[in-house]
Amino acid sequence: MSTIALDRGVRHGLALAWRGVLKIRKNPEQLVDVTIAPIILLVMFTYLFGGALAGSIDSYLQMLVPGILVMNILQASMTAGVQLNTDVSKGVFDRFRAMPIARSAPLVGAVLADVVRYVVSVVVLLIIATVMGFRVQTGPVELLIAAGLAIVFGLCFCWASVFVGMLLKTPQAVQGIMIVLIMPLTFGSNVFVGTSTMPGWLKAWADISPVSLLSDALRGLLNGGAIAAPLTGSLVWMVAAVAVFFPLAMWAYRRRV
Repeated sequence: MSTIALDRGVRHGLALAWRGVLKIRKNPEQLVDVTIAPIILLVMFTYLFGGALAGSIDSYLQMLVPGILVMNILQASMTAGVQLNTDVSKGVFDRFRAMPIARSAPLVGAVLADVVRYVVSVVVLLIIATVMGFRVQTGPVELLIAAGLAIVFGLCFCWASVFVGMLLKTPQAVQGIMIVLIMPLTFGSNVFVGTSTMPGWLKAWADISPVSLLSDALRGLLNGGAIAAPLTGSLVWMVAAVAVFFPLAMWAYRRRV
């Protein structure tokens, strides 16, 4: 019976994910935050601070691009919570309740639909970075693994956004809270600078931050270098994020609707 229920939930979740993809296709401006914003960050930090921080724009670009990939995916993950909150506010979930679908399908569908946003963000950023001079030092297999890891990272951590989206009353509040949570997480990491010059308390956190660990894993995959330790730490964080926030999101969903 549980297998049947799982299959039903997956099928319904995929159907609602397609609904989300169609919304993106009809309103491509929804992709501005995962295309234009990271490009601005990449260009600004590379040309303004690259020489001062790394002594060379080229070497800084090699260090920065994997970190920006992680930062961009994490920021893109907050969209699921905002859109779900919007659907609740507009009464869309009242219609879902009247349909014979799995209870978790609307949440799963919103999360899976975000894969399109993650893929677009990764592809666009890598294209712009290549034009600016970034070069993959390993190979196409490592590049695909790095892109896949970044996308899975977004899928895992977007459950935090879903939880907040189900908990708060307005989309504006969801977006505000997620920005407050994401900004310290991304800037308190090794995305832009190494951790060696940070104060002790900040360095201790930055060294084990999920953003820092995945950035180091992607640097190893794209530039060459150690992969095992940061990759293991990243996977632990991903599993923990799903284990904590998926049940919380489902609890908040049942409480809200």
